[in-house]
Amino acid sequence: MPDHAVSSSPAVQAQLDRLTALSPGADILGLERITALLRRLGDPHLNLPPVFHVAGTNGKGSTCAFLRAAIEAAGHSVHVYSSPHLVRFNERIRLAGSLIEDDLLAALLKEVLDQAADLQASFFEVTTAVAFLAFARTPAAATIVEVGLGGRLDATNVIPNPIVTGIAALGIDHQSFLGETLLEIAGEKAGIAKSGVPLVTMDYPKALRAKIAAVADAAGAPVFARGVAWTSETARSTVRYEDQGFSVVTNRPRLVGAHQSRNLALAIAMLRHQGVLHISEAAMRAAADWAHWPARMQRLSDGPLLVTLPGGSELWLDGAHNPNAAQPVARALRTLAKGRPVTLVLGMLANKDAEAVVRILSPSVGHVVAIPVPGHAHHAPEALATLARSFGKAAGVAATPGEALASIAAHTDQPQLVLIAGSLYLAGEVLAANGQPPE
Repeated sequence: MPDHAVSSSPAVQAQLDRLTALSPGADILGLERITALLRRLGDPHLNLPPVFHVAGTNGKGSTCAFLRAAIEAAGHSVHVYSSPHLVRFNERIRLAGSLIEDDLLAALLKEVLDQAADLQASFFEVTTAVAFLAFARTPAAATIVEVGLGGRLDATNVIPNPIVTGIAALGIDHQSFLGETLLEIAGEKAGIAKSGVPLVTMDYPKALRAKIAAVADAAGAPVFARGVAWTSETARSTVRYEDQGFSVVTNRPRLVGAHQSRNLALAIAMLRHQGVLHISEAAMRAAADWAHWPARMQRLSDGPLLVTLPGGSELWLDGAHNPNAAQPVARALRTLAKGRPVTLVLGMLANKDAEAVVRILSPSVGHVVAIPVPGHAHHAPEALATLARSFGKAAGVAATPGEALASIAAHTDQPQLVLIAGSLYLAGEVLAANGQPPE
């Protein structure tokens, strides 16, 4: 699914227009183009502040958010490279704590694009080069890099010497690039392993553990897996992390969902298994309370969308773009609902497994309103509504999130619990419409 971006800055938009014209218009994997591009730029990836490199099907963004919160709570500055952006392209590049400014972004985009014209570099490869240039030229104590797609052939995997790597939850997604089976996908994710660099993982089924171990062994990377090298337990209000000779108890994360406790523990394990930065127990505890990751079971505040609903309503937002992402959302909804009816406003990209997502979410909702995902190939709203009806749900369609919420309000004056989900691209549209762009 091709990326695209717009900007309110004319200087940035001029470069984004060049990027759109240059990019092949689809995801492509491989390290040849990014390596050549970085070489022309002076190999900035060889001069980054110490790197935390994070892969995974789901949860890698949240893990990065917990890493950032802990590192900053310890008093260190940190760069972050993540994707996709939700509202502003700038969200992809956080420079020493703040989103990159438009003037610098425009200048770096121009510098990279001037070198990329004959390489057929992709949108993500150019963006990666821009981020690495910015990071190499700006002092910071650490750099957090989120893998874009897969791991082994992802553009971020040119980093030769991270201080620690990590793999979050695994699931089926991007099969056309990573393989049809979880075993193949696990092998691709494990491709970020580097010689002598700790690879910290969740606990996976036996076959996946063996696959990851084999890839890591071939690379010369030691593996530190949950349930073997470290453990975590979640109680009603706390999370306990333990490894050999160490334990820390934090609050349950502010990020909603039981799965976020595991992501927090993975972040702590990565911090514990690197030897460059000192991160105190107090900073690890602060990460649970400070971490914020937009559009991951985010409760929206007062804004143009929320005020459409009856007073006292709750409006929530999540990507939930694949089955593995939908499962924790379904569990969170059951907790949040407290017996109240839930309406799902759903829009999904055409290359996503809509049937599986609707099957997982339907037991937690009573009504579905299907909508399009603007600017992207998507499942037709009527097809999604028909799918919801096949699972016994009342369902309708709307043209926009605002129209969907208005249709809900037209049928009741009672407070509602509404979740908008199905695509991070849709989530970006919702945040912009409600006046809540990520900061």
